[in-house]
Amino acid sequence: MGIDGLILLDNNGRPIIQSGFRSTSPGYPLLHIDAVNNALSKATRPGDVDPVIYVSSYSIEDAPSACCHVQCADMRFLCPISGNVDPLFGFAFLQTFIDILQEYFGSLSSVTLKENFDVVYQLLEETLDSGGHPLTTSPNALRDIVLPPSLLNKLLSVAGANINTTINSGSGLGAAGGPFSSSIPWRKAGLRYTNNEIYFDMVEEMKAIVNRSGVPLTSNVFGKIETNAKVSGTPDCLLSFTNPQVLADCAFHPCVRLNRWSRDKTFSFVPPDGKFILAEYRYSPTASSSSAGRLAGTSAPPVTRDNVPIPFVLKTNFDLQDHNASFDITLTSRLSGRSLENLVVELNLGDGASGIKCIAARGTGGLGRGGVGSMDVGIGGNNGASWAFDSKKRVLKWEINNAPPSSSWNIRGSFSTPSIAPRPSHAVQVRFEIQSYTFSSLKVDQLKITGENYKLYKGVRGRSLGDVEWRW
Repeated sequence: MGIDGLILLDNNGRPIIQSGFRSTSPGYPLLHIDAVNNALSKATRPGDVDPVIYVSSYSIEDAPSACCHVQCADMRFLCPISGNVDPLFGFAFLQTFIDILQEYFGSLSSVTLKENFDVVYQLLEETLDSGGHPLTTSPNALRDIVLPPSLLNKLLSVAGANINTTINSGSGLGAAGGPFSSSIPWRKAGLRYTNNEIYFDMVEEMKAIVNRSGVPLTSNVFGKIETNAKVSGTPDCLLSFTNPQVLADCAFHPCVRLNRWSRDKTFSFVPPDGKFILAEYRYSPTASSSSAGRLAGTSAPPVTRDNVPIPFVLKTNFDLQDHNASFDITLTSRLSGRSLENLVVELNLGDGASGIKCIAARGTGGLGRGGVGSMDVGIGGNNGASWAFDSKKRVLKWEINNAPPSSSWNIRGSFSTPSIAPRPSHAVQVRFEIQSYTFSSLKVDQLKITGENYKLYKGVRGRSLGDVEWRW
């Protein structure tokens, strides 16, 4: 069994476009639209709605179903499923279809999809068959079948020229031989570039939860190797690493030969054209003997299981009174050679919070006073430390553009709750970036190509992100 179809809603809950639900009753898509809209209207925040919603049957003869849904820009994508279909199957297809739309249109919005309704509908027809099974999901193959929107295409369409027929016939336009002419489904035939280049971006993201004693309850790092290939012909690439043992739970692009990875831990592949994700993985610090000292100069608490050391320490002090509260938060970087960039610390102060007064800086700083407008703002005295309070969401946001190695930063302040006792969230959310750095220290050893005679330029860089919940 496959998924039942796909529905795209705008920010008002109205359908923009949907696939053909050929195996269900006409009212079946409306049941799922109403179920999602009702759940959103009852929820305090859109994020409180369960990602999988139970949908009761339309009649006695019909079986109940479920609706998988995700938010994307100002739209919501719905994927109805029924029977014994795994919801993860629906979410996987939703993410794949969103990636395809981003490949075609760049930034997504309801206006963009409405203006390119014909292209979106063709993509729905090519990526999902009548039985609910995915068909062609490779962007390279889809571009030969469904032309990306352009001014030339629109002019030809208005003039009555059927350019799709010309391309699909394999004459004149498009890749040599038309679509599906290549023996490799993810790569076009006859590609030629003046400069042959391939770039690897290793992006790793830390997800962590720390208890009030500063001990990580969970601290995992998930990474992906984003690749951009601009190479001629059909090169066969062999990518090797100096420390492949740090990679665990790998998921590969279809171009990667699994038997070669199982045998000698190298990536053997013929790359698709353009941007793609070569592999996704989880960093396993227990596989690397040097992982415990990865953050040089750190005084991190003991690391358990596969927990990765967190690159900062947070100290909090809250004093809650009957109708007011004060707080003092200090953040210290544990890194010795890199800076924490775009550091954002968020704290929900709870219902009724007002009259925010804060000092946010490195060392000493300026005083920002709340109480004006929906977004109160204060700027620290040194090095780009600032704070802002959103009175609608009741969230205090503390921002540090660049935290140098081993530096300490502090925010202290107070707020009042005139009608109720203060109830701030007992968790601080911290997000950060580290440029030219990876938690796993994964390094590329060499890249060899066969099948082509040109010299290939290789570019490699790393970047780390973090999202840490620090409880107090």
